[in-house]
Amino acid sequence: MMSEKETPAVEENKKSLNFIEQIVEKDLKEGKNGGRVQTRFPPEPNGYLHIGHAKAVCIDFGIAERYGGICNLRFDDTNPVKEDVEYVDSIMEDIQWLGFQWKNVFYASDYFQQLWDFAVRLIKEGKAYVDEQSAEEIARQKGTPTVPGTPSPYRDRPIEESLDLFYKMNSGEIPEGKMVLRAKIDMASPNMHFRDPIMYRVIHIPHHRTGTTWKAYPMYDFAHGQSDYFEGVTHSICTLEFEVHRPLYDWFIDQLATDDYRPRQYEFNRLNMTYTMMSKRKLLQLVQEKLVSGWDDPRMPTLCGLRRRGYTPESIRNFVDSIGYTKYDGIIDVSLLEHAVRDDLNKKAVRVSGVIDPVKLILTNYPEGKTEEVEMVNNPEDESMGSRMVKFTRELWIEREDFMEVAPKKYYRLTPGNEVRLKGAYIVKCTGCKKDENGNVTEVYAEYDPQTRSGMPEANRKVKGTIHWVSVQHAIDAEVRLYDRLFLVEDPAAEKEKDFRELLNPDSLIVKRNCKVEEYLASAKPLDSFQFQRIGYFNVDPDTTDGRLVFNRTVALKDSWKKQSN
Repeated sequence: MMSEKETPAVEENKKSLNFIEQIVEKDLKEGKNGGRVQTRFPPEPNGYLHIGHAKAVCIDFGIAERYGGICNLRFDDTNPVKEDVEYVDSIMEDIQWLGFQWKNVFYASDYFQQLWDFAVRLIKEGKAYVDEQSAEEIARQKGTPTVPGTPSPYRDRPIEESLDLFYKMNSGEIPEGKMVLRAKIDMASPNMHFRDPIMYRVIHIPHHRTGTTWKAYPMYDFAHGQSDYFEGVTHSICTLEFEVHRPLYDWFIDQLATDDYRPRQYEFNRLNMTYTMMSKRKLLQLVQEKLVSGWDDPRMPTLCGLRRRGYTPESIRNFVDSIGYTKYDGIIDVSLLEHAVRDDLNKKAVRVSGVIDPVKLILTNYPEGKTEEVEMVNNPEDESMGSRMVKFTRELWIEREDFMEVAPKKYYRLTPGNEVRLKGAYIVKCTGCKKDENGNVTEVYAEYDPQTRSGMPEANRKVKGTIHWVSVQHAIDAEVRLYDRLFLVEDPAAEKEKDFRELLNPDSLIVKRNCKVEEYLASAKPLDSFQFQRIGYFNVDPDTTDGRLVFNRTVALKDSWKKQSN
């Protein structure tokens, strides 16, 4: 039960409670489950967690955390065909990265013997039978939502015969696809899941934990609720597509339970997001067909991909909190996720100078050989982060787009005769440029005003443009990977007429290999995040090696897609 100390805080937050939290509080108030709150996060280890799973992680672990309960991690490893230890390890890493910790780690395979014994009991009670029909025959005789099913010809086979065949299913004597064990419920039920659902099928592939011990494997609908019961789960939280499965979940529990305790299933809306594909099958295709570099490609919606791109655990949790939990499905604008990471990094990222497409700026009246230091604030949002000194010299790298020889009226950057401020340093006036034989600008020339260094009395003279820079003499070479949305259309899953590969954004990755960054970044470590002034948020990619810095763009400073759609 909640302590008296916890109650006022809960009351204060009553208005912001989602419907699942309201259910939990009601159960606690009524003393259900002996005042216990126990949840579980039950991923199948057949792929990497993505942003949609993060929503489930946050509610499963968050509910337990908020109400002093426990949340177990349980791997639903009932299908050895698709499962791998690699996925188990990645799932555990992602949950901890998000900031959660499980109480225990369990596997559905921990309960294979108990599930088997329960299935044997149901056969002996006349509530389950072995069916030899093909998958196609079973699908046909199940009927439709408006037409009742017809009984299997094996539905009333003798109990001893079903028992004997069930044991043979697990001994290796029965080929895959030749037999299944079905529950005997109601072939005329309006709920299709009640029409003698399959409980066990035969798979001869070794299991990643149990080896060749088992050949008959339980189906999800049979294993899931019973695993909840064996563990003592009080609130079994899952996504809306399982709502129609709930009566079957309860039916199996009713056959198993020996006392008043019952786990209860509650469903919430899954996360669908614009410009994003959440299908594990299609994400696997992207990886296998090398359309992306791997599960952790920064364009992927996987948590390891988002982490590599520079998303923070706090930004993902804040995003999930902002979209909430409801009982109806919808599609969330990916810009909300991007806003969440901008908001988080704005508070904590050091501002640095990085020039993506460099061109040289020469201050013709600045003394040759002179080097001075200018002070740069590390983060104007957080004074405690202090400042650093950055070297300033006669030759600087600036962005190519910050100079135009012939500029439109409202262009406030470098153009002949125009003044700009070099961030943290001086006001300079552009005097011209040099071009190569193809007409490309190779050098830009300007004169600096020595009385306008930031912090000096004359520094308050107003100019309309400020640009960033990096000293040529002290710059570090870097590779910068500009990532964008992986798909061109808002809802790729809805484009049924097109192959999803046709919807991929050809500009989702642009690599810039001749970038210049300030020497402060020489000690940057993989996954460190920074704001490149005026450009966006970037983090250090794990591909970085000694002498070769690689940066990923996490997100631009502004939403450029919104401009395109307006």
